[in-house]
Order: sequence, then C-alpha cells, then structure tokens
Amino acid sequence: MNNSTSNVGLASLLALSLSATALADNNLEQRHQAAMETTQSFVQQLGKAMKGAMKSGGPEAAIKVCSERAPVMTGEISRSKGWKVTRVGTRVRNPMLGMPDIWEQKVLTQFQARLDEGEALLQMSHAELVTEPDGQYFRFMKAIGVKPQCLVCHGSDSDIPQAVQAVLRERYPHDKARDYKVGDLRGAVSIKQPIKRM
Repeated sequence: MNNSTSNVGLASLLALSLSATALADNNLEQRHQAAMETTQSFVQQLGKAMKGAMKSGGPEAAIKVCSERAPVMTGEISRSKGWKVTRVGTRVRNPMLGMPDIWEQKVLTQFQARLDEGEALLQMSHAELVTEPDGQYFRFMKAIGVKPQCLVCHGSDSDIPQAVQAVLRERYPHDKARDYKVGDLRGAVSIKQPIKRM
C-alpha cells in the first residue's frame, strides 16, 4: 500500500475491498474517530503517569509504570470498550506484551517508509478494515516516536545510567528495545475492534 492509501480517511477506507454500502453500515468514520480519541486519551494518561514517576523516583520508577501500569491501563480500556488495545514495538522489550502481529508488522514497515520520506511521526496513523479467519475487524495504529526523555531507557548504553540498565536487565531479560535515537519510530498504539464474527 502506498502513502496515499496509508493516509487515513474515509476515502482511503473506501478503496478497500468491501463495498461502500458495507463500509457505511459499519460506521467506519465513527470507529476511526473513537479509536483516535481513545489513543490520545491513553497516551496522555500514560505520559502523565510516567512524568509523575520520573519526578518522584527517577527513571527506575518510570520503568515500573511502563511495565506494570501501562498494561493495566490498556487492559481496562480493552474491557470497557470491547476492543483489543495494545502497544507494539519495532524492537520489543517484553515479547509477551509488545510483539506485533503480521498486520501490525506491515503497518510499522509502512510507518518507517513514511518517516523515511519525511512525514512527521506526531500525526502518523493508519486505519483499515481487515478480514481475518475469525471475523472482520476495524484496525487502527498510531505511531509512537522517540523523544529525548525516552533515551534514558531506550537509548544506547551511554544514554542509559547503570542503575537503569540493572533494572531493565531484571525486569526485561529479553529486552531488544534499545539503541534508539531521537526521532526514531519506537512503535505504535494498536486498536482492534471486532465488527463481524465468522
């Protein structure tokens, strides 16, 4: 899929294989808006929790928020909405929680291509109606970029203090989410909304 079809909007959704009538029936524009609002709310809540932890206990406390509080938050949102809400990474820190599925890998690859062509990560997202073996889903992803403050946990060894490295080794023995630079694509918030079961 090229960049013109990757840019989200009802017009790009209409280009998918389903008929315009089916798309209208499923209120995809409303689903897209709800997914964007949910993502923004989650990112803001997580950011606030991370900043509070950094202020009170430094990066070690922020790691605890990321490893313990973030999955609780996405779980609460998922249960309340009946969706699957997750964070996935381009390089995974926790394989049990952050590993992208095939569709998410495809979209992350598209995000990287869009970034390489000069598109800003701040507003980068993708939405698509997907048919899978068990049903139809509205799927949405919003890119997460690396900011300067991220490097204390996701940068190179020279960026990450020894105490933080020790905590990361303890909590994430299979950690691959390192050696990022500011402006890199870190991953995405991913939302999967069921539409019709097969």
